[in-house]
Amino acid sequence: MPIDTAYAAALIVIDMQRDFCSPGGYADQAGIDIARMRAVVGQVQRLLGAARAAGLLVVHTREGHLPDLSDCPPAKMARSVAAGAPIGSAGPLGRLLVRGEQGHDFVSALRPLPDEVVIDKPGYGAFHNTALGGVLRRHGVQRLILCGVTTEVCVHSTLREAVDRGYVCTTVGDATAASQPELQAPALAMIGVEGGIFGKVRSTCEVVEALQHAQVIA
Repeated sequence: MPIDTAYAAALIVIDMQRDFCSPGGYADQAGIDIARMRAVVGQVQRLLGAARAAGLLVVHTREGHLPDLSDCPPAKMARSVAAGAPIGSAGPLGRLLVRGEQGHDFVSALRPLPDEVVIDKPGYGAFHNTALGGVLRRHGVQRLILCGVTTEVCVHSTLREAVDRGYVCTTVGDATAASQPELQAPALAMIGVEGGIFGKVRSTCEVVEALQHAQVIA
């Protein structure tokens, strides 16, 4: 089925930043196995290549806070303390989850192109307190392809926000990673309940092939 303007799609690359994927970042400091995050970089690269070639809008998100932490709710700060990686504390890549620090930036292999959209978000979902909704409306986007980390937190939060806003969503299962291996399969499985209440789960190969043949991702 050919793509037309009624089915305009965007690729949303969620939080592929050093704080979640690199040694010394927030996730590493919190005791999370970052090898799981790094393992999906190649799949995300393939999706980026296919999306760029197909002319899709590409959006990259980063989770992080203002240097004075005024946009970090006390409850979120408390959770980071409990995890052993207080937001704003010093780490090998700079202050954890703080905008402008080395850890806040994207991993080198997945850096945005100059014309791609970067959304800095203070929460887990990419719509909360950001300009994402307006960006998608201006581009006429109605379908989202989601990938990135972590599956059970920021990917799911963004997915659920998107579905509530009426977007048709596809999550690329093998281009996402959960913080713990036992969470990945359930996080993907719950997308398909009630006939696909949160959309579809597809593989990188399926999505790349559909983009290469100008087919609607569904």
